[in-house]
Amino acid sequence: MTARVVLLVTSPRLPAGLLTAAAWDLVRASPVLAAAESELSTAVRAAGADVTVVADGAAVDALLATAAAHGTVVWLAGPCGDERLARELGLRLAREPGLAELELMYGSWDPPGARLLDAVAVMDRLMSPGGDPWKRQQTHATLAQFLLEECYEAYDAIASGDLVALREELGDVLLQIVLHARLAQELPEPQRWNIDDVAGGLVEKMVRRNPHVFAGTRAGTVEEITENWERIKREEKARDSVLDGIALVQPALALAAKILQRSARAGLDVPPPAADPADAEDRLGARLLAIVADARTAGLDAEAALRRAALGYADAVRAAERAAAAD
Repeated sequence: MTARVVLLVTSPRLPAGLLTAAAWDLVRASPVLAAAESELSTAVRAAGADVTVVADGAAVDALLATAAAHGTVVWLAGPCGDERLARELGLRLAREPGLAELELMYGSWDPPGARLLDAVAVMDRLMSPGGDPWKRQQTHATLAQFLLEECYEAYDAIASGDLVALREELGDVLLQIVLHARLAQELPEPQRWNIDDVAGGLVEKMVRRNPHVFAGTRAGTVEEITENWERIKREEKARDSVLDGIALVQPALALAAKILQRSARAGLDVPPPAADPADAEDRLGARLLAIVADARTAGLDAEAALRRAALGYADAVRAAERAAAAD
């Protein structure tokens, strides 16, 4: 039978003893080698397996000799996967075929969302002494424009249907979130909060506002689910007006549509204010508001429609520039 060298790779984000059944069977049945003592080597020993620590530089020879003697040997890879050892072992086996077969086994995998932990760790390094001076000088106020810009760029990617670009742009939005949370860690008590507070609040809100998923509440239609969401939201937030909570800095067409939506949802039929005949800007505003109201009645998005028309006009301008240049 061909000798076998198994590189056992595990997730550093999980407790050392959380291995698959196949991995436990392997380490119990075969000699195990490692470059150093670790939590994983301790867990493997505690389960009754034999772990031998080998000196740096002797690992390849030790693995091949043990594989020849026992048929199979397991190498407990470090947190980074021991790429240098794998490369050296692969080159050795390529030069001397027949010595052993090299196999990779995953004893555990990173849980979903593990790279979010990496993002938090990288941001902490950038914001710590010796990190990035620019980021350390920022405040929530100085970063506000960048958060808005990144959201717009993500919107552009969605509008253009470019899902590859969307992935990158959402990463930029996430950077802003992680950076704001890291800045908040420096605030004095009781204003201080961190990324776990952000995520924890989000989790609690999702669970609380989706009782049809987490609490057994019956909601058969999307309309019923939406009504449940709005009812729970009203109970959570004591507001004096249905318009409270609307972001007033959003683009004017979107703002008008949101105000009309909220008032209609509350069952209010409020006529728009009369425009001042002597004020041209007031008359224009009233006409635009009426257009947004008509768009809502027709099920159209006035903001998206104007954006589409503006971009179409921009294409026409560029075409005219190219034609003029050609002439």
